[in-house]
Order: sequence, then C-alpha cells, then structure tokens
Amino acid sequence: MTNEELMALEIASTIDARGTACPGPLLEAKRGMTKVPMGEVMVVLSSDESTNNDIPMWCKKVGHDFLGNIEADGYWQLFIKRGK
Repeated sequence: MTNEELMALEIASTIDARGTACPGPLLEAKRGMTKVPMGEVMVVLSSDESTNNDIPMWCKKVGHDFLGNIEADGYWQLFIKRGK
C-alpha cells in the first residue's frame, strides 16, 4: 500500500511503543491485537528500527496481514490488519 492509502485507513487501535527496545514493540503489538476485531487495522508506533523486521515476520507466522509502514519523525508507523 502507498503511504496515502495507509494514512487513509480507519484505525481500530494504536499502540505507542516508542522508546522501548526489542522485543518491547512486538510484545505490545501481541497484547494489543487481542483487543482489535477481526479484519480491523491496528497501528504500532515504534522508534526501534528492528520492529520493521519483527512485526512483518510475526504477522506472517500468526496469520495477520502486514500492510506496510511509514517513517515519521524519528519513529515508524506499522500497519497490521487482524487476520485471525
């Protein structure tokens, strides 16, 4: 998805994990996803660059859709659609 498409998504939940190091953002995402309805989108905010690898791998492993990420001012926004 393009940055414009990602920014236009309706977000069900936002997890702010900025300032935490690996595996913090991934653990926060796992906890947060339990509150997101099936088919809805969650965004994870992370200042840890390794999250850009961890989140997509986790999504693939557990059946969620990683939609993409946007680099912001010193952090990333990672978009995940709940798949199960």
